[in-house]
Order: sequence, then structure tokens, then C-alpha cells
Amino acid sequence: MLSNLAVRDIETLVHPYTNLATHRQNGPLVLESGKGVYVYDSAGKEYIEGMAGLWCTALGYSNQELIETAYEQMKKLPFTHIFGGRSHDPAIELAEKLKEIAPVPISKVFYGASGSDANDTQVKIVWYMNNALGRPQKKKIISRLKGYHGVTVASASLTGLPNNHIDFDLPLPGIMHTSCPHHYRFAEPGESEQDYSSRLAAELEEMILREGPDTVAAFIAEPVMGAGGAITPPEGYFEKINAVLAKYDILFISDEVITGFGRTGKMFGTETYGMNADTISLAKQITSAYFPLSAVMMNEKVYEVLVDQSRKIGTFGHGNTYAGHPVGCAVAVKTLEIYQREKIVDHVNKVAPAFLRRLDKLAEHPLVGEARGVGLIGGAELVKDKQTKASFEAKNGVAAKAVAYALEEGFITRAMGDRLAFCPPLVISEAEIEEMFNRCERALDKTLNWAKAEGLLAA
Repeated sequence: MLSNLAVRDIETLVHPYTNLATHRQNGPLVLESGKGVYVYDSAGKEYIEGMAGLWCTALGYSNQELIETAYEQMKKLPFTHIFGGRSHDPAIELAEKLKEIAPVPISKVFYGASGSDANDTQVKIVWYMNNALGRPQKKKIISRLKGYHGVTVASASLTGLPNNHIDFDLPLPGIMHTSCPHHYRFAEPGESEQDYSSRLAAELEEMILREGPDTVAAFIAEPVMGAGGAITPPEGYFEKINAVLAKYDILFISDEVITGFGRTGKMFGTETYGMNADTISLAKQITSAYFPLSAVMMNEKVYEVLVDQSRKIGTFGHGNTYAGHPVGCAVAVKTLEIYQREKIVDHVNKVAPAFLRRLDKLAEHPLVGEARGVGLIGGAELVKDKQTKASFEAKNGVAAKAVAYALEEGFITRAMGDRLAFCPPLVISEAEIEEMFNRCERALDKTLNWAKAEGLLAA
């Protein structure tokens, strides 16, 4: 029997990334409150939020400093824009702080409201920049299969997941996808991580040469692939990719929407993996998700082109109403202050061994073929046969069943194909990590029993 809230939801909302037909039967999970790493549903049941919402609530729930900061800024200046040369102190201070902590030399910051619009901005800047430089043919952008970069028309084109393209008439022309760097799933038998990385770099170079280096403008990558399965790169991968991009004068865009601000054990995943980025997309943990805000950080080379072209045209004709929103910027400034004061990166490195130990242990489970992560992010792949790595048929919905059992156990995770993601708030304690994985293991045991009863496992 669905609750009144559930019925009201079904009759009024269209939910993102949801089977809308199934949702009409099952209804929503309605969450009402949160504290620290825990959230509570409308019946009062407790869950460990193992996904930090959507990879974003780094400081957990009900952080009073962030709440009070938003309140105080709303009292002082609830809104103004930064069009036409207007500005305000929170936007300026945040940009200063971002430049200070950036993992590569950064000249300027451009604000938006979401990770999707940040990556949409990246595409527009690439096209705009090459027109300004008299290279109108140098427009193609290479992304990766299973990469995730958003849902606007341009950013969804960058995303390398089929469901973001099917029947949306995407991807746009000129946006291509090279191989997914997932060693467990796509390496040749006996191929080392270094050799696999070399092969992927060679494939990228072959694509560039096939298309023509004078037509390829940029390459975009997440340090750790998020919605594609929480996939960490193989050894040597970005070192080899850096060399290819430099060889052919191709801009490197680092998508730090998920990995930025401590998630990988350094302030930025770009630093963790030595990515020679020219521009960086930020969102999510920039405000611990307490206010929608994104940013594109760009180096001086990119910024100088924007200035020269603005001098020629008379304006930089891009931006949205909420760019540099004073409340969002004030919350972000406070968030960065807390990260630094509380030494959040040190905390991640302190608890990461417990997180990674328990994640690695999941690989011993009969359903888990691979479990791997970095810092406080990781993924586990469910397989029907551990020896052959054979996957379940998509119609079986095994990972989705595991997510449902996890909810029964009071643990929120996310299914991405046959993979389960782990991305708890950065403030999680070792004791909470242990409890999170205890709940996960119980859910996997239930999933195993169900899969056996359904005859889904290899004989």
C-alpha cells in the first residue's frame, strides 16, 4: 500500500534516471532528514548514505556552518548576477581560493549552476577558442566510452553511456568516444595495466591521426569514471594520455565534478593521477551540495583567447542567470574553509585504508568479480562467473536487486549496469565505514540467495 506522499509523487513528478513505468507501481523512497552520514525516510528508517547523495555531500548532512552561511548571505544579498561587469565579494573570494588550491596553473574561473552546464561551457569554449584562433576545422572533441559528463545536449554527447543517447538524437556530430580504461573488463588476457594503458594511448593516437590532428580540439576525462561504474584508471594511463595530447596540440579538459575536493585522497583527482589539464570542471562537493554551483577553471592560454575575441566582438556572449550566485559562492567559500580547517584530505587518507580494505574484501564474495577504488570512492562488479568474468544478462537486473536489498539493510548504493558504487561523505568515520560494508555484505548475501533461486549463476 503506497503512502499518501508516494501517490502524490507519482501523480506529479518525472524522476531523472528512473524507469518511469516501474516507478508508477513501486513509488519513491521519500527521505525526510539527514545527520552526518545518515539519512532517514518518511517512516523514520535510518540509512547510511553510501553515495553521498549523488557523489556530492562531502560534509554530510545538517552541517550547521553551511546552513548559517546560506542564511546570513540570504539576509545580506540573496541574489545578484555577474553579467555586464557586475560582481560581489563571495564570487571574488571563491575564485581567489580556487586559484590558490588548483592542481595546475589557473588564470580565471567561470561560474555555472551544475556539472552538466560546466561541461557544456567547456564545449562552447573549445569551439569559440578555435574559431578565434582561425582554426575553424579544429573542433572535434574526444571523450571515452562509459565516461559521464552531464545531460545537456553537448555534455550528454560527451557522456559515453548508451541510455544518454538512445532516442535523444545524440551524440552531436564531432564528438567521439575512445576506449574505456577498465582493465578488469577490457584488458587482453595476461595484459599488464601498463601495457593496457599503452594500448589505449595508441588507440587514442590512431583516432586522432585518422580524424586528422588539425580537426581534433580537445580530450575530456574524469580522473575516476563516476556514473560509468566508479572505475579507477590503470597504472600509467594518464601519463601516456598526456604525451599524446601534447604531441598534437589538443586541449585537456579534466572533469572533476565528482573527484574534486578530496575524494581521491588529494584535493583534486587531476593531482592524484598527474593529468596535465588546461581547463577543469567543478561542481558537487564545491558546496558539499548545499547549493547548486559549478565552475570552470581555465589557464592563461585559454583566457587570453577569450579576452582577444571579446575585444573583437564586443562581449563574451555566454553565461546563465545563476552564474556566481552570491549564496552559492558564500556557501562554497565556507565549504573550502571547513575542508582546510578540518584537514579533510588528511581525514580521507586516514580512513581510506579501512574503506579500501573492506572494498577489496568484497572481491571474495561469490558474486563480485572486481572491487577497486581510491581514496573514498570505488566500485564492485557483480558477475555470474568469477572465473570467466561472465556478466549477468541486463534483463536480470542483478545489481538493481542488490541495491534493493541494500535499502532493506539500511545502506544506500547505486547500480550502474552490473557495478555497485561506493562514495560516502568524506566525514565518514572508520566505525561507520565498517558498518556500511557490513550492511553491504548482508545485502550481497541476500542477492546471492536470490540469484541461486532464480538459476542465474553459472553451472
